[in-house]
Amino acid sequence: MPELLIPTYDPATLVRSVTVEIDAPSAVVWDVLTDLDRYPEWNPFCVSATSTLEMGAPVEMVLADYTGAGGTFPNTEYVCAFVPERLLSWELRATQESPYAARRDQVIEPVTDRSCRYYSTDAFLGEFAHDIMADTGDWVRRAFDDTAAALKHRSESVYAGLPAEGHLS
Repeated sequence: MPELLIPTYDPATLVRSVTVEIDAPSAVVWDVLTDLDRYPEWNPFCVSATSTLEMGAPVEMVLADYTGAGGTFPNTEYVCAFVPERLLSWELRATQESPYAARRDQVIEPVTDRSCRYYSTDAFLGEFAHDIMADTGDWVRRAFDDTAAALKHRSESVYAGLPAEGHLS
């Protein structure tokens, strides 16, 4: 297995999901995680995603609004790490229109040939990182925790050969 090179971030501006133990091989979890067309079937936060998942490619997403306002909002980030069965990352780049930057790392850690762990992080970057954390950290954590639980459920169902049941509420 290749060693993962995940950058070190300021803990004060880092959101980390719960770590879930998944009773399915890393390959199954990876297949679920990278099958963007099926996100509407199971992912409660990222309800739509389109990308080639090539390095630098855009990831066009529709995200559920976890702020309590309801609805959805569009978001575009760019693939910045891709290690099959181990790491999928994308980043929000600061621009003149929006000075906010962040990087999401989704990590799969093999445990046995039939199980693994998953967690994700969002590192808020740049001069506004502390402000973004204060404004969004709580709801981002809830969204990532829900996604981790839904990924566990979906991956275990796929591995067991069960029909898709949709995402967890």
